[in-house]
Amino acid sequence: MSNERGFMDKIWLFFKGLSMGAANKVPGVSGGTVAFVLDFYEELIYSFKKVNVNAFKLLFSGRFKSFYQYTNATFLLLVMGGSMFSYFSVSIVLDFLIRNYELYVWSAFFGMVLGSIYYIGKDFNDFSTKNILSIIIGIVIGVSISLMSPAKENDNLWFVFFCGIIGVSGMTLPGLSGSFILILLGNYVLLLVDSVNMLYKTIIDIFSGNFDFFQDAVRMRYLKIVAVFTGGSAFGLVVTSHILGYVLKRWHQIVTAIIIGFITGSLGIVWPWKREIYKTENGLLLHDFNGDKVIENYQRYMPDITLKETWIAVIFILVGVGLLLVLDQYSKRTKAS
Repeated sequence: MSNERGFMDKIWLFFKGLSMGAANKVPGVSGGTVAFVLDFYEELIYSFKKVNVNAFKLLFSGRFKSFYQYTNATFLLLVMGGSMFSYFSVSIVLDFLIRNYELYVWSAFFGMVLGSIYYIGKDFNDFSTKNILSIIIGIVIGVSISLMSPAKENDNLWFVFFCGIIGVSGMTLPGLSGSFILILLGNYVLLLVDSVNMLYKTIIDIFSGNFDFFQDAVRMRYLKIVAVFTGGSAFGLVVTSHILGYVLKRWHQIVTAIIIGFITGSLGIVWPWKREIYKTENGLLLHDFNGDKVIENYQRYMPDITLKETWIAVIFILVGVGLLLVLDQYSKRTKAS
């Protein structure tokens, strides 16, 4: 992979990173699926695989230019920079839209996931027994995960590190929503809401010259959690990318079949028509750092076709599917040129 890229290519890569980062924060949506659809998944895995012993040898020997080229650093910096930036920009917009237009946002997501099944499966033509079995296994795993009940919040740092490894899996495994897995582990609010908000406040304090947060035990606790979670995420990215690189190279069709099945089985996670079931303790509703009620799970139901909002939601589903079809055409033209 080359580090020589045009200006517009760099802007597009940053946009891809924004999209992947925003998707990773939304329960039920996989950043890996976005990477697959926007046609940079294989380069993402390839680049993470380059963070290895040879890379660190180049770095510690002072061969910085060789290290930069070896690790495909231009690509990684743009994509991961966009992904991180989205946590304080695009994800805020998404949070607003979900709060105010929840049904329509989830409808668009549902359509995008439907479109991604087509996108990933359109070139899949090997329906051998083992691949059909792989699809079924993927569906069973996806459905099982979507029906699991969340655990309780746990801020043990070893568990937080483990959550980092699991949470980042959405970047490397298409169809697996890392944020939804964090909900199941009970730490979504702690790691992707409370801790991120505390980090954001800390960054603002630092730029304004206010360092009083060092005396704030609660703030320091959250910053420690953020640091450990980030470490686990970095570790998970490198390790899972090496495993996936090995697996994809040797069993590409089987892995693709499992991914197709898994995404299909996970459709229940992004089903638009659902009611929140809130977490309680001793009969009282639990609230997060922002004062919002903590969602424990969802109760899904069939839509009422007599309602206007149902048909608007259907339109958004079609828009989501259409977006993927447009991206598919864009990808074909890019490859052709």
